[in-house]
Amino acid sequence: MLIDARYFHSETIETDICIIGAGPAGIGLAREFIGHKLEVALLESGGFDFDPEIQSLAGGVVRGDVKAPIDVNRRQFGGNANVWHVQVGNGNVGLRHAVFDAIDFVKRDWITNSGWPFDRDHLMPYYLRAQSTCQAGNFSYSPDGFEDSEVQRMTLPDSDLETGIFRFSAGNVFYQHYRDELAASRNVTVYTYASVVELLAGDSGKAVTRARIARPGKSDLWISAKAFIISAGGFENARLLLMSNQQQSAGMGNQHDVVGRYYHDHLQGRSGYFTPTDSRLLGRSALYDLRQVNGSSVMGYLKLSQAIMEKHKLLNINCFLYPKPNPRQNKAIDSFNRLREVGLFTRQQGEYAAIFPKEGRAKLLLNTLFGSDYVARMAYLAHTGRQATAYGLGNGGWSALPDVPGKFKRFEVWHSIEQSPHPDNRVTLSSQRDMYGCPKLEVRWHWPQEDIAQTLRAQTAIADALERSGLGKLQLVHDPDGLPNVVRPVGSHHLMGTTRMHDDPKLGVVNADCRVHGIANLFVAGSSTFPTGGYANPTLTIVAMALRLADLLKQEFESGALGALSRFIL
Repeated sequence: MLIDARYFHSETIETDICIIGAGPAGIGLAREFIGHKLEVALLESGGFDFDPEIQSLAGGVVRGDVKAPIDVNRRQFGGNANVWHVQVGNGNVGLRHAVFDAIDFVKRDWITNSGWPFDRDHLMPYYLRAQSTCQAGNFSYSPDGFEDSEVQRMTLPDSDLETGIFRFSAGNVFYQHYRDELAASRNVTVYTYASVVELLAGDSGKAVTRARIARPGKSDLWISAKAFIISAGGFENARLLLMSNQQQSAGMGNQHDVVGRYYHDHLQGRSGYFTPTDSRLLGRSALYDLRQVNGSSVMGYLKLSQAIMEKHKLLNINCFLYPKPNPRQNKAIDSFNRLREVGLFTRQQGEYAAIFPKEGRAKLLLNTLFGSDYVARMAYLAHTGRQATAYGLGNGGWSALPDVPGKFKRFEVWHSIEQSPHPDNRVTLSSQRDMYGCPKLEVRWHWPQEDIAQTLRAQTAIADALERSGLGKLQLVHDPDGLPNVVRPVGSHHLMGTTRMHDDPKLGVVNADCRVHGIANLFVAGSSTFPTGGYANPTLTIVAMALRLADLLKQEFESGALGALSRFIL
């Protein structure tokens, strides 16, 4: 059932389970109860279409070179699935999936605050189910099933580098297909334009009694439930806890000042350019292209082996391979694409100058002019649909082009880089207020020196492994100050760690069951619970953890544990 809360006439809602936030975590969780005897309310701050006024609620203050909160947390049914942008085939856009590596769950003595309460094997049955929920094809993340006589992984005999596989799925699975499925459900109700702004606990403080719902232009609603799950995204999960129960404490579940701390994301960075010893390698590397195999989109990548990470004390990191022409042509087409991104060909001169300095514009124009022969050819091919002007994170298909070795000369190597969970990287409440009078977010972020050092060592290890393999040479590219060349402001919309799992309430907000420490009926779903994040996109793990939580909730309701919470609530 679907209800627009702006037109809901009662002042109260009563249900068994209240899920706050309708992104992949909340939707995946709610679907597990379709047809169940329990009543479920799924609350979404926004609507089914993008609403700028509602999106403004995600705004906040940034301290550090990190993406603004409003840009990384979509307040709309489907959450960030609405802004996934990878071309996954059949005209759909979506994202990549990967299973976290086994080492991502392990306590690593060179990464402070690392380690999950369980290992990857424990989560594997839920990964299998999450693969189906995300509609990402069969569960296969090894290159074995995607090779043939013409498509082979790179031969890396030292075992320092391994080949992994990304799988892909479309975003409309969540914001369209599952919307229709939930609309037809009799026991799951989706409330849109329902922004939860406060959770209240009873006098005992051991259970949440109800939540306050703000809605545009209307009076507040109140919802009571036997179990509450916050699944509003990595920043908003922490923000809601910090805003709740303010009369009794500095936020709910925050007795040890852990809520909002340990924020980490994936940094995207360029390592350099890999030039094969034999140019024919470019034509034999289709495994590393984003392509369709048996009706499903897949893409290979390189990653460090567990042995090399342990040997050199490294954070996890992977390598995307994107084909590039020679340096002159590459500089020209990159400059052309940059000018097109910022609107040189569509904006008025004054409007363009306001967003791009004159000297920067001149340099890009000069680069484009110097390679105008190549730019003109690529622009024509792109216009006629025969080739993209560049291949990168969002698009593939280069391996199907005729004469790949003739078109490209080397690979640009990009990384998704793990960041350590540092307590000073955090989300707090600012002095600014949103339209409901609630404190906006303040995000504080820095890149720890130990992370920088590990990233530089990882890049060197990758370059050494490629050179020892005899396949070619990786020329590393760093910033002028010697730092890794990462995209700034940093971030991949992968907001992790702000309500992290740990058995010790002094070091974590939730326990291994994702239950907030000390609060019997309050749970958190989503990547904010992840102690560490590896390099992999978090969505598959988010959904796996949501399915695991759904099983736990069913067990606790069936045993009577959650149904007996009235002694805390009264």
